[in-house]
Amino acid sequence: MATIYWEKLIVPVAEEAVIPNNITVLGIGQVGMACSISIWADELALVDVLEDELEGEMMDLQHGSLFLQTPKIVADKDYSVTQEGECRLNLVQRNVNVFKFIILQIVKYSPDSIIIVVSNPVDILTHVTCKLSGLLKNCVIGSGCNLDSARFCYFKAEKLGIHPSSCHGCILGEHGDSIVAVWSGVNMVDISLQELNPEMGTDDSENWKEVHKVVMESALEVIRLKGYTNWAIGLSVAGLIESMLENLSGIQPVSTMVKGIYGIQNEVFLSFLCNLNTWGLTSLKKSVGTLWDIKKDVKDL
Repeated sequence: MATIYWEKLIVPVAEEAVIPNNITVLGIGQVGMACSISIWADELALVDVLEDELEGEMMDLQHGSLFLQTPKIVADKDYSVTQEGECRLNLVQRNVNVFKFIILQIVKYSPDSIIIVVSNPVDILTHVTCKLSGLLKNCVIGSGCNLDSARFCYFKAEKLGIHPSSCHGCILGEHGDSIVAVWSGVNMVDISLQELNPEMGTDDSENWKEVHKVVMESALEVIRLKGYTNWAIGLSVAGLIESMLENLSGIQPVSTMVKGIYGIQNEVFLSFLCNLNTWGLTSLKKSVGTLWDIKKDVKDL
């Protein structure tokens, strides 16, 4: 019956169907569901081992699909559903063991994927994903310091009394306690704030250094208050996906292989400014200001 109505209402105008943009979210915890509700795609697939909760989350999203931009929402504990259409470092070994299974499943059923890693410690797990998947490095991206940069803009804007969209700047390096604030790139409507205050980010009279500290500690504070973080990272990841699905070539600080850049010789994943488009990411040869001196704090995988 549905097919009859479809044929009466819809007249195909192209001989070949448009390839849909399918997004798979692995894990339906707080972060996974925040990503799910923020993402716009042709099809959203949820994967988790918790069958009852998984079905419940799928149904809940389906019931609200009138208000979403995703027309099809599916879920299964089987990774084949993707085929159609604490201190962060303490998480390492546990998550690596999980990734050894799930990454192979992703590549098996979705060999042409672009993978965005969100789980912490994100830089190390992005490296793990790259090695396990065998995908080209432009197809394996870590959320990295994208959310840190958003927080950076928010807290700077709050201090200035303006909207965050009018205040620009980025956080680079490791997504963790050694994040680097690029003060030389901070500007408000093309006005360099460091030119107005050359000591910005140091022990200056305006205490801008405190902004860096608050950014570094903000996730732990949210976790202390509500037990987890989810909404901000969900919105952050949705922004990364939009830049790729829409081929916007947006410049975002995300985690990628940095060997050979800024004198770094080790195979490590850290955040620096990248161009996100349909092909995944491409690296920028130059970024604003001095990047980081972090090599000694990062161990090889």
